[in-house]
Amino acid sequence: MIMSRIQARRDEDTAVNGNLVDRLLAGLPAEAVLTDPDVTVSYANDMASFCPAGAPAVVVLPRTAEQVQHVMRVATALRVPVVPQGARTGLSGGANASDGCIVLSLTKMDRILEINPVDRIAVVEPGVVNAALSRAVGEHGLYYPPDPSSWEMCTIGGNIGTASGGLCCVKYGVTAEYVLGLEVVLADGRLMSTGRRTAKGVAGYDLTRLFVGSEGSLGIVVRAVLALRPQPPQQLVLAAEFASGAAACDAVCRIMAGGHVPSLLELMDRTTVKAVNDMAQMGLPETTEALLLAAFDTPDPGADLAAVGELCRAAGATQVVPADDFAESELLLQARRLSLTALEAVSGTTMIDDVCVPRSRLGDMLEGTERIAEKYQLTIGVVAHAGDGNTHPTVCFDAADPDESRRARESFDEIMALGLELGGTITGEHGVGVLKKEWLAREIGPVGVEMQRQIKRVFDPLDILNPGKLF
Repeated sequence: MIMSRIQARRDEDTAVNGNLVDRLLAGLPAEAVLTDPDVTVSYANDMASFCPAGAPAVVVLPRTAEQVQHVMRVATALRVPVVPQGARTGLSGGANASDGCIVLSLTKMDRILEINPVDRIAVVEPGVVNAALSRAVGEHGLYYPPDPSSWEMCTIGGNIGTASGGLCCVKYGVTAEYVLGLEVVLADGRLMSTGRRTAKGVAGYDLTRLFVGSEGSLGIVVRAVLALRPQPPQQLVLAAEFASGAAACDAVCRIMAGGHVPSLLELMDRTTVKAVNDMAQMGLPETTEALLLAAFDTPDPGADLAAVGELCRAAGATQVVPADDFAESELLLQARRLSLTALEAVSGTTMIDDVCVPRSRLGDMLEGTERIAEKYQLTIGVVAHAGDGNTHPTVCFDAADPDESRRARESFDEIMALGLELGGTITGEHGVGVLKKEWLAREIGPVGVEMQRQIKRVFDPLDILNPGKLF
């Protein structure tokens, strides 16, 4: 009898999935609908550790907004959850599949529809890769500033979903500041436009900002109007070595308090510097406890670097080395961009935290993280967008060792708690996803959670858009 019931459920699941696929194929080409389990399983998760993922019923790769509308109409009719995805470079489980869901991969919607040098905007589909957009607008003398470390792979839709940042945020800001307008397919398949193409506009509620950072829980972005800037001069970089993380953080405070506006202000701790050297043999100074990289893209970057160099020396820098040219500057930046990859090589698996604290508490964050590493006997390297207080403590561990995995997860949670204690936030640019649901609730409180859930119900009353994420 038990086996009969199990078989009956399997037959029912097969029938439901068959109906789902048939309904999807009624409005999609066959090549856009993937059902082979060996293929669909490869779409199950993003790059985050410790985040559960289910088995999708089907993966859909639409090429038009109309096809996305069709998918959402079918999903609403059959009450099937939909998980939107970009390149799956996320670090919070926000793109992880749930059992029986439709994975809606937007990577085929990768057209740059317009670049307008007069209005300084670009109109793009969500699957456009960040680096491809940056290069395309550069040909027009324009600049799209947001540059996550994964910019060669990540998509604009994913950047919008997580409100991602990057190395240049200290001067130019994050993705949210460059999204002027959106076209969004709602849960029931309706198409809604938000925002504007104009330089100014305050008509009605700012629904555009509401969708930025919503992690696909309110609607599916199918087109975005992005603000552009004139292309700045090439930047020159300065490297400063410090005998302690506290001294490096003091230098950051002096630079910002002095009114300087670097295009980049990044910090690498001793563990990270060693990891980069071990992987890439870059010759970085392993005797340093902290390496600070500062860059300026002003008309006279040399003068700016000289002024910042003096502030670094006043804070206790043991050595200050300004780059002689743009090629040397790029070499230093390459070391920073390799940080997370190098830390992955330390133990095989990493958990990358994303705690942002007030700049004035940056030193406390580094010292507290070091204590946590000692407590749990783990390697934890810290890289940081120091200019905006956004730290990335990266826990290195062996995923095959259950005890080490447990210690990694507990250390991750202690780092999150430390960030909140210092007046910070649980995520500066990676999003909440699955990984930080509990911590979002702690940060915004029960009233905040309830208000956000009410907003979710307005846009997605059936709770079929990326369910189980955020809260």
